[in-house]
Amino acid sequence: MSYYGPVLAVTAVILLTEILMGRHRGIYRRDDILVIGLCALLNPLVTRALAGLLIAGAAALLLPQGKGALAHLPLLPSYIGLFLLVEFAFYWGHRWAHEGQRRPALRWLWKIHRTHHAGRYMNVLVTQRINLFWSFVVPTAWITGFAVYLGQGMAAGLVVLTIFCWNLITHSHFRWDDAIRRHPRLGRAFRGIEHLLISPGMHHSHHGYGKDGASYRNYAVTFAFLDWMFGTLHIPEGRPWRYGVPGAQPHWAEEIFYPLVRIPASVQEGGKAHPADAEEKAVA
Repeated sequence: MSYYGPVLAVTAVILLTEILMGRHRGIYRRDDILVIGLCALLNPLVTRALAGLLIAGAAALLLPQGKGALAHLPLLPSYIGLFLLVEFAFYWGHRWAHEGQRRPALRWLWKIHRTHHAGRYMNVLVTQRINLFWSFVVPTAWITGFAVYLGQGMAAGLVVLTIFCWNLITHSHFRWDDAIRRHPRLGRAFRGIEHLLISPGMHHSHHGYGKDGASYRNYAVTFAFLDWMFGTLHIPEGRPWRYGVPGAQPHWAEEIFYPLVRIPASVQEGGKAHPADAEEKAVA
């Protein structure tokens, strides 16, 4: 099942709406344009195809008699079971990536994932800001790839489509959930729902720092109950103080091509830091 066409169409509609409402005006640096543009071009055309070939080869090697073995299973329970498995695995892979900020053994994983968090803005283009090697390590690709090999291509496609569409909702600049959360009658019920499903506000908080920023919380893509179960749930009151990662930013080439490209720390630190970075320590 091809999912990229529908995702691209929905992305284009949300992006056009954001642009028409002025949500992209004056927020990009030259490096942002290079990172977003090259990632959006190379990920679907090159790296996801290569990752797909690698995963297909691994599935055939590890399960030589397994091709199509689960094709007889009905679609709905296969979709639900696969969705839950993918979300659980992604939660832990995503959490370990962030723990790489303080755990040397996982530093490489954080540097691959950091590209997605480095943008100092929040809109649907952030979904395209993905290091080229993320497709090789993200559990979603491996689990859905093995599902396709085992004969559950339709279920895998629907899972990927669901996740991508939910990502568009939670990364969009529009925060329709803020008004519901503050509503005197609906707010309590909505906060209850946020213990089950990730809202835009919760994921915006994950991309922020300072007041109501919590990049060390809300690791799930869709199912907030995973964060609730494992003690990483954060329900915000509003937008985070800042988006992005505090401190000097890596070279744009490292953001895209790490670990193939590694720029010396002295060169990275020579870049311009966000003016709010010096204040962040006082706020954190």
